[in-house]
Amino acid sequence: MEISGSTAFYAGLSTIQTGQNRVDQASSQIANNTIERSVTSQSSEVQVDRLRSVDRSQQSDLASNMVEMSQGKFQVQLGVSVAKASDEMLGTLIDTFA
Repeated sequence: MEISGSTAFYAGLSTIQTGQNRVDQASSQIANNTIERSVTSQSSEVQVDRLRSVDRSQQSDLASNMVEMSQGKFQVQLGVSVAKASDEMLGTLIDTFA
């Protein structure tokens, strides 16, 4: 029996990696927005008034980044489930035929 790299186990690992990348990207975007907001909090009133329209768009970005983080979390959980199920099936098949 040949075990190739195209098994469900590797698909699960790939899904885990993709989910982790999604969470990393979203969290870095959130961190960048937080840093930008702290800089604007030290600005003058005129600058703050001009930047308030930007803050509104950043709030929607914050919400979408939070959704991306949640999706990444679920993607990692599903990848773990696929990898675990594949690992259990592989062990069962080998035990049965050994």
